[in-house]
Amino acid sequence: MKAVIYARFSSEKQNEASIEGQLRECLEYAQFNGIEVIGNYIDRAQSAKTDHRPEFQHMIKDSYKNMFNTVLVWKLDRFARNRYDSAYYKNILKKNGVRVISIKESISQGADGILLEAILEGYAEYYSAELSEKVKRGMTENALKAKSNGVHPPFGYYVDDTDHYQIDETTAPLVKEIYALFLDGKKPKELISLLSERGITHGKYPIGYNFLYRILTNRKYIGEYKFGDIVLPNAMPAIIDEETFDRVQKRIADNKKAPAMHRSEDDYLLTTRLFCGKCGAMMAGEIGTSHTSRQYRYYRCSRSKKHLCDKKAVKKDWIEDLVIQEVISLISDDGVLDDLAERIYQMQSQESNATLATKGQLEEVQKKLDNLAQAIAQGIFSSTTKKLLDDLEEQKQKLEIELFEAETRHPILSKDQILHALCNYRKLDLNTKEGKQRLIDSFVNSIYLYDDHFIITFNYKGQSKTVTFEEVNSSPFTASGSPHGE
Repeated sequence: MKAVIYARFSSEKQNEASIEGQLRECLEYAQFNGIEVIGNYIDRAQSAKTDHRPEFQHMIKDSYKNMFNTVLVWKLDRFARNRYDSAYYKNILKKNGVRVISIKESISQGADGILLEAILEGYAEYYSAELSEKVKRGMTENALKAKSNGVHPPFGYYVDDTDHYQIDETTAPLVKEIYALFLDGKKPKELISLLSERGITHGKYPIGYNFLYRILTNRKYIGEYKFGDIVLPNAMPAIIDEETFDRVQKRIADNKKAPAMHRSEDDYLLTTRLFCGKCGAMMAGEIGTSHTSRQYRYYRCSRSKKHLCDKKAVKKDWIEDLVIQEVISLISDDGVLDDLAERIYQMQSQESNATLATKGQLEEVQKKLDNLAQAIAQGIFSSTTKKLLDDLEEQKQKLEIELFEAETRHPILSKDQILHALCNYRKLDLNTKEGKQRLIDSFVNSIYLYDDHFIITFNYKGQSKTVTFEEVNSSPFTASGSPHGE
């Protein structure tokens, strides 16, 4: 796992010491859990009630570059205090393969809160329909002209003043060299070492497997522009000819080690939620090979590699299937879903206080404008009156824009809508990784794994359940066999 740390302080009661403390504890957490920290984003004297934070936005923008897959924060209120902003930006990071970890709050700051965020993510089109339609229309027009649409250019390209991709003569030869060396038989690990020895980086970060894989599979290098469902052949300058590109794809497909080259933490559904019961460290995904050359996937305590913990590894599919069965059992209860819908609805109502406050401010400004209009009608008009009128009109306009954005992006869903969204979890296709991941992300807060049992905590009143391996092996409805070994 490669992580960045986001730290923030907001008021005169906090200072640089607050930032230092957040960084120190995040680094200690990373070291304890075997997470590599590659950078920091720090906002000073910035409130989390707004998303207008320079380094926060810089971090979101950098997440598109696939340089890191984890964001560490001291507490989630450092990330955002507004539930809707939190859901919105977590969803962006999630699409970019990045998880947010609060080091002081295990998974979430509130069990119902993470479910509200999950539902809001599912209703993204509902509560931003008007805004997203306008944005989508503009992006579609740009895409039909093969413009970048704000997407970071692939290695070897740059975006010109007209927002089109152009070949970067400095880095494009490296792309050609990578393709040539790969076809000559160089392995991914050898290519990464070679590039590292030459001091080649992607921005300020070293080149890794994911970056290399994207270079070798990105069809933009043969001039094919793609944005969403729009695909335009020969719409941008090509760096690689199609014959070379096809040969590389064939070698990747034929290479039995290719899956390991692009192995992502996202392949492991319980990443950031599964913890060692012996030492409390995070358990991470790992691939092992038996004496018959068969590959097996496990979760192993991140401290065991350094011989700091003797917790046995557990088979990936075994523990994931058990956790999914426990979630299915939870959400099969109609009473649980109805209770959750009510709790989330009440929480959502509390979260709407910001919108109500804006409405109140707007009403006050309108009253002042009405009073001023009456004064002007009675002949009371001066340069001072005019300035006050202009100031109030400007304030009113800003508040109206703020209210419009809040109401279109932060709607209040009815209890029936929330219950409908919760019931849809029963219909997820659990034969797909996406379906399993969504179920786990929404309902599982944490799992502590011991040698003979595990404790699962749900995002439902912080409810926990202990499951023993003896129960598992005696049940016909759950996974069976040993959690360890082949």
